[in-house]
Amino acid sequence: MYPSLGTPSGVTCFNEPSGQDFMQRASPGVPMHWNAVYYANWRANNIPPPSALNLGYISHIFYAFACNEWVDEHQPVDGTRGYLRALVQRKHDSQVKVLLSIGGGGIGSKNFAAIAGNPAAVEIFLSSAAELANKFNLDGFDINWEHPESLEQGYDYNTLLYRMREKFPNPYLLTTALSAGQWVLNKINLVEAHLYVDFINLMTYDFSGPWTPHSGHHAQLHAPPAAEVPGQRQNAAATNSTCTMSCSSGVAYLLSWGVPANKILLGIPAYGRAFPGAYGIDQLYQRGAGEKVFDYRELPLPGTEEVHDDVLGAAYCVDVGGGGSGGGGGL
Repeated sequence: MYPSLGTPSGVTCFNEPSGQDFMQRASPGVPMHWNAVYYANWRANNIPPPSALNLGYISHIFYAFACNEWVDEHQPVDGTRGYLRALVQRKHDSQVKVLLSIGGGGIGSKNFAAIAGNPAAVEIFLSSAAELANKFNLDGFDINWEHPESLEQGYDYNTLLYRMREKFPNPYLLTTALSAGQWVLNKINLVEAHLYVDFINLMTYDFSGPWTPHSGHHAQLHAPPAAEVPGQRQNAAATNSTCTMSCSSGVAYLLSWGVPANKILLGIPAYGRAFPGAYGIDQLYQRGAGEKVFDYRELPLPGTEEVHDDVLGAAYCVDVGGGGSGGGGGL
């Protein structure tokens, strides 16, 4: 039934709608630019229900992902069945648009390449998407293919976007999530891709994590000047991508390929990543300690000190004494 590509693994969010502060700050009718949020169905039991969201600051909600039929369609919530249906109900209270996000990190995107490269499979995918759009009164879809790994897959990616746009013309919305890494973006003809979508959700986060050998900001606004990159490594980018990747570099790359600025949504993570045993940026850490992720509303952790870098536009909290909630000391 679902145009599902698997259960998400390691998927990330822009502004995950969580926390009392986020829900209560907004006032209806406040002028704003587009502010799209991902509502994570795999965390449905740990975040506020759709009825608790204050939509004053939200223009678009991406329901992520099409992967759990029980949660999406049957689990009781807000007087109805299914979190997707409950979100769509909120459209009656505001002008918010609800889109279904398909794909995600890891296994969530594993079948995109096979589908996009097979015209018959694309037809099945489109028909399934149309059924969902009608059933749930959706405003559109977000294609979250992470990520095309070759020029051929990049071509198939654009073809899939073209077919989706053809199947879902205005007033339906079509968006896509793209990595900020040039090794991903250079596989895609961005000059063509942006023509098919209403906007691009640029994933300007996860620049560093348990996959990198050194600690680093995972969503810095700017990269450090080459002369100021910590350490003495001759090719820092080869060992720690956080040295060169940034929000500004990702946006600049899209702009250089003709993507209009008003089609770029900057990804803002609502979580932080831990680097146990590191006490600053670009340091070795205990990589075998397991992946730790903290919600933004939990930060800074008790017993830690905040460090702000106004040049890079980034911050972190560090447990110098090892007595904070992070346990054992570290970043």
